[in-house]
Amino acid sequence: MKSISHLTILGSTGSIGTSTLDVVARHPGRYRIVALTAQCQDNILFEQCLRFAPRYAVLLDEGAAMRLAQRVAVAGLDVEVLWGAAALERVASLPQVDTVMAAIVGAAGLRPTLAAARAGKKILLANKEALVMAGRVFMDLVQKHGATLLPIDSEHNAIFQALPHDYSRHHTDSLTASGVSKILLTASGGPFLNTTLSELKHVTPEQACAHPNWIMGRKISVDSATMINKGLEVIEAHWLFNAPADAIQVVVHPQSIIHSLVQYVDGSVLAQLGNPDMRIPIAYALAYPERIETGVEPLDLLKIATLDFVASDFMRFPGLALAYQALRAGGTAPTVLNAANEVAVVAFLNKQIPFLAIPRLIEDVLADLPVTTVNTLEDVLSADAGARVVANELLIKSTICFS
Repeated sequence: MKSISHLTILGSTGSIGTSTLDVVARHPGRYRIVALTAQCQDNILFEQCLRFAPRYAVLLDEGAAMRLAQRVAVAGLDVEVLWGAAALERVASLPQVDTVMAAIVGAAGLRPTLAAARAGKKILLANKEALVMAGRVFMDLVQKHGATLLPIDSEHNAIFQALPHDYSRHHTDSLTASGVSKILLTASGGPFLNTTLSELKHVTPEQACAHPNWIMGRKISVDSATMINKGLEVIEAHWLFNAPADAIQVVVHPQSIIHSLVQYVDGSVLAQLGNPDMRIPIAYALAYPERIETGVEPLDLLKIATLDFVASDFMRFPGLALAYQALRAGGTAPTVLNAANEVAVVAFLNKQIPFLAIPRLIEDVLADLPVTTVNTLEDVLSADAGARVVANELLIKSTICFS
């Protein structure tokens, strides 16, 4: 009989969190939810508490936590409601938890994900910023404390599936040692793949969030529209698979059916295919090395008929080029890139700056700040804070700079 896995889901009300709960609900004898967390969506979190009966529910917002606690008490649920960043770290490292789904978007997910690594958990990593901001610190903690790291991004999950089963990211020259010549990350191209540069000047947040293939949150949808998301994935792939920048190629594949590929030295190319549904990589990581049912429709190749591939356009999507630049620079550069992007995306969603100003703001912040070495979490957090200060200072001048 299979042992029961006990889960904490960091970011349970987002798209990854709800998809994870959907998979869990299909296998009630296999998984138990110990803790669910959200930023401020107490209504959704309450409904999840009713259905999954976690021991803990955590909200970052104190007011939302108070509202949830009242509803939990009235409903007679045995759920302890906590709030704040420290509570996130606590539920990510609980002794009774063996698996942590790290699905908090942005820098806010960094500390609890690192806490899970220190506690030696099986980490299902959907928060790419943990690796983009603090790749070396995070990977060192994973290795030091014997944590298991499984990627949830569909692209990295596909690469993980296509690599040799005994692939070791800790080898000095991991790719070459495994006969791999290149990693190919596929990108949909987002909603603006065929939009002219002149038209991009006038796109709205609503248009940027209308992804043609995936259902995602607003921040990651904008990242997909600028293709900075794919740039962050390049940096993530570097750390996950110990791959140099020159061995990671981005290929635009509008159908989002091939999720990524691995090219071998013998000329073989292995790809993972599937309908664009995040329950597939989530289930693969949850049950690894087994495979379980997900509720996703099987792929019908005859219905798809055609798969297209296009070279990446660094002129149309300069954010992708900036990510490669930051990866090659190393040190604090990826942290600065991520922080500047988060500030820029919020400004765009609030209609403070136009769409094309997002990569321009990132470029300006990268140019303003020197690259320094990263040895500790404090180095990361200092670089992150400094980049946000510079980005917000530049936003004050946005009427002049970005008009």
